[in-house]
Amino acid sequence: MSKRKARDAHLPVGECITQVQQILRERFCERRLPDRPEGVEAQYKHLLELLRRTAIHGESNSVLIVGPRGAGKTTLLQCVLRDLQKEEKVQKNLLQVHLNGLLQTDDRIALKEITRQLHLENVVGDKVFGSFAENLAFLLEALKKGNRSSSCPVLFVLDEFDLFAHHKNQTLLYNLFDVSQSAQAPIAVVGVTCRLDVLELLEKRVKSRFSHRQIHLLSSLNFTQYLERVWTQLSLPDSFSDKKFAQEWNAGVKTLCEDKSVEEVLQRHFNSSKDFRSLHMLLMLCLSRVSVAKPTIKPADLLEASRMCFADATANMLHGLSILELCLVIAMKHLNDVYEGEPFNLQMVHNEFKKFLHRKSNSMYNFEQPVVMKAFEHLQQLELIRPVDGSSAKVQREYQLMRLTLDHSQIMEALQKYPQCPTDVKQWAMSAFG
Repeated sequence: MSKRKARDAHLPVGECITQVQQILRERFCERRLPDRPEGVEAQYKHLLELLRRTAIHGESNSVLIVGPRGAGKTTLLQCVLRDLQKEEKVQKNLLQVHLNGLLQTDDRIALKEITRQLHLENVVGDKVFGSFAENLAFLLEALKKGNRSSSCPVLFVLDEFDLFAHHKNQTLLYNLFDVSQSAQAPIAVVGVTCRLDVLELLEKRVKSRFSHRQIHLLSSLNFTQYLERVWTQLSLPDSFSDKKFAQEWNAGVKTLCEDKSVEEVLQRHFNSSKDFRSLHMLLMLCLSRVSVAKPTIKPADLLEASRMCFADATANMLHGLSILELCLVIAMKHLNDVYEGEPFNLQMVHNEFKKFLHRKSNSMYNFEQPVVMKAFEHLQQLELIRPVDGSSAKVQREYQLMRLTLDHSQIMEALQKYPQCPTDVKQWAMSAFG
């Protein structure tokens, strides 16, 4: 036994690094629910009691969980459902339907998903793929046939609740709230949203059937707790096979967290988002730079990872443009400055580009009109320019009004980093930006 312990005590560095990456990646990627959500005990108790009354006593309810992204809305709900499922009576009875406004983009898709999750396809036969009215009538009939004593309670969880309010006539919301208000099959409707003004989106008839219960979650996290989270997320457990490596790694993490430059970077991330998911993304990028040659995370790694997190995706896209496309962007910016932000069309941009060509003796940038049009369309596909709202579809493409979605700093940064950018194009850009 002692020989085996001695052998396990000092593993090769490569094997230690592999184990570290496996442990930390699982920690960053697999969201494990806490035993009890921290700092939201009152909200947890309120929601648990509300859903218990539906699951056990057959009392219909509706509630909205409101809070910014990363505040723990989904974690709170999942903790409540996990603890609720531990009760035997709930396990046998409660049916759950989970919908997401990003996936179920209209009521027809949402209804198909409800019938699928409630295992009603066999009962309905081909009707699940019938008209929306038939599906809705069947579902409502199934819910309205029930009563508090004999029916299984149904829990509807609507993630991104505000997006369901944009569905035509809010038919699904109206009918769910209508059933929850009447003495039919017991249902609970739980909406999860990050919009504080979500009730203003509801129609009057929908709002009148909603219970107006709201559970608000606001992140009370401070920077000291945020730093502690970084330390706990990067630290290795006591059970790590090589004790000496674990001690060195944890000492390195402590030194990292105490570094002033690292503290400044983390403060910037904390100020932009308190969401732990963005923090995990930052730490994952740091972890990817750990290797046998560099077995610890250095402040430079965190600085580089932060730079990648805050990188402007639109500005990066400019680096891949052709010279012609870059010239068109500069011409657009010039027009923006001259006409004080008024929209432009292809013909105006092409004329501005021709002015630049006339000032140059060489003709290396002479492009035919169809080539320029193709470059202009490519910029539109990349969403670097967009049509003006309400511009008529009947207008010829050359004369359709557009707006530039880039600002001065993004274009200048792209020009500085553009590989082998011609000097005359840079000079033209500098004259355009003054």
